[in-house]
Amino acid sequence: MSEISVTLPDGSSRRVPAGSTPADIAAGISPRLAKAALAATVDGRMVDLTFPLTKDALVTIVTTDSPEALHVYRHSTAHLLAAAVTNLFHGVQCGIGPATDEGFFYDFVVPRPFVPEDLDAIEKKMKELASQDLPYERQMWPREEAIRFFTERGEPLKVQLIEEKTAGQAEVSCYTIKDRDTFVDFCIGPHVPSTGRLKGFKLLTTSNAYWKGDAHNQPMQRVYGTAFFTDKELQTHLQRIEEAKKRDHRKLGRELGLFTFHQWAPGAAFWLAKGTTLYNTLANYMRDVLFPAGYVEVKTPLVYNKALWERSGHWKHYRQNMFLIESEGETMSIKPMNCPGHFLTYASEVRSYRDLPIRYHEQTPLHRNEPSGVLSGLTRVRQFSQDDAHCFVTQEQIGEEVERLIRLVQRVYADFGLPFTAKLSTRPDEFLGEIATWDHAEAQLKAALDRAQLSYELNAKDGAFYGPKIDFDITDALGRKWQCATIQLDYQQPENFDLKYVGADNSEHRPVVIHRAIVGSFERFIAILVEHYAGAFPLWLAPVQAILLPIADRHVDYARTVRDRLAEAGIRAELDGRQEKIGYKIREAQLQKIPYMLVTGDREAAEGTVSVRSRAGGDQGSRPIVDFVGAALAEMAAKGETDPGLAAAS
Repeated sequence: MSEISVTLPDGSSRRVPAGSTPADIAAGISPRLAKAALAATVDGRMVDLTFPLTKDALVTIVTTDSPEALHVYRHSTAHLLAAAVTNLFHGVQCGIGPATDEGFFYDFVVPRPFVPEDLDAIEKKMKELASQDLPYERQMWPREEAIRFFTERGEPLKVQLIEEKTAGQAEVSCYTIKDRDTFVDFCIGPHVPSTGRLKGFKLLTTSNAYWKGDAHNQPMQRVYGTAFFTDKELQTHLQRIEEAKKRDHRKLGRELGLFTFHQWAPGAAFWLAKGTTLYNTLANYMRDVLFPAGYVEVKTPLVYNKALWERSGHWKHYRQNMFLIESEGETMSIKPMNCPGHFLTYASEVRSYRDLPIRYHEQTPLHRNEPSGVLSGLTRVRQFSQDDAHCFVTQEQIGEEVERLIRLVQRVYADFGLPFTAKLSTRPDEFLGEIATWDHAEAQLKAALDRAQLSYELNAKDGAFYGPKIDFDITDALGRKWQCATIQLDYQQPENFDLKYVGADNSEHRPVVIHRAIVGSFERFIAILVEHYAGAFPLWLAPVQAILLPIADRHVDYARTVRDRLAEAGIRAELDGRQEKIGYKIREAQLQKIPYMLVTGDREAAEGTVSVRSRAGGDQGSRPIVDFVGAALAEMAAKGETDPGLAAAS
């Protein structure tokens, strides 16, 4: 029998018979590895442990310690879910069942919607199938046999997938669990060796869905679940889900009186008084950060003729996401982004190299025609505003400007107490411009990241077609990552809009545009903040920073004077003058997550003090008003730093 050479990740190699499998390789290394093996990669391609090796190859055994393992594990659990559903419910059609970052889902065509009792029964059946340790087996079927099999089985959606994805192929890949009668699916895999490997899984919820996500197609029921290698990991995740439900910005937004929605304005928030204060605080904070950094604020039109979008390229590639308007025979659009307006602003006068960098900042509303099915609270809306900016620079200024932007990102996220990671995305396979220009731009981005002493992940070939970029992911209190800030170099739009500046040589040159956002959409960022802080905003962000709680009616006038003094000092304060017991008022203020409660009674009125209660620390004792004001202002100024004043005591 002929032999082949297998190279392992540590660089060592061994000779094995041709036709050996990754399972054989793992067993030859150690019984422990053979037991831990879930799948393998062969020359970078993910395969099952039963994949036959017919030529020399680089082989890596995938275990639970491998970054790829959880995806395989969850994909296999999705198949286990489908096997349970098809065994329990006759006449079910299977759609698709991918793994996701949070778990997995599977779509089904069923006679009636699933109810909670169905999920319990399905999960019980999944555990039964897992306990039987049934094998996952990849089978290569003649294409026509596969089409005939799924047609006779009454699964036209599978037939459609096979016809679309395997055109020109003689064979198609199908996976069984035990046998065709127990479960079979058209799938390229790979999967774990058997159902007994699946230990920690949980079904979570169901929702309506449509085949291929198109509302014109077959209605379906989607079952969501999650899976982890151990039950301990699963329980930790489930606890995190419960905590996320408590922190849901849609729930807290109602309870805290921040915003609401109405069916007549889908995807657009109604900002209530407290929410508007929060929104404006965030918007003004960004102005306070940007203006000293050399930005100027501009306001550009909301509606443009389609000629603008044709020039920018959005009409061809983005029109379906734009709200269109007909006016006097002209087709117009409400702007979905600020970039083209800033290009026109830049081009409105002659620019010199001495003027650059020019930094435009804008917060006017934007509108995108998102499908109604994807709208979700503040995280996916149709109307929003951004801390949007465009910097116009020379080629030589790219590195310095990007470094400045990175330091702005670092400062802003530090003020919110949000850790972050960075990714550098480089030239994709399909790109515009010259390779030398791309190499120069990428080198400047790398140098800027290094000068800022910021570690980053290299995202090779993931840049935009018009230029490389740096993206930033923040991590919230629940460990969830959110992509927010972005720094994108753009060489294409200056060409489209014929942007110029007069250089030191008195000749015309083309500027480079840097698209920049730090918090991104205010709506989405506020949703993140609500959930990150669980609605208990730090003092500087809180819509109501302090509330005056008079013990009796005779203390209301004094409480009102205190509130006015706080307002004069720049502290957002309210007065609860209701004829309620003080304990009730304190509980109400706690539920509204107000940072400080200031109780006023006979003693406080006589001494010119307030009795301070902290949201987190309870009773802080009596203090002169001036002391409270000074400490509160110091805490507000500290933002994300250790609170130097009252909060330190709490």
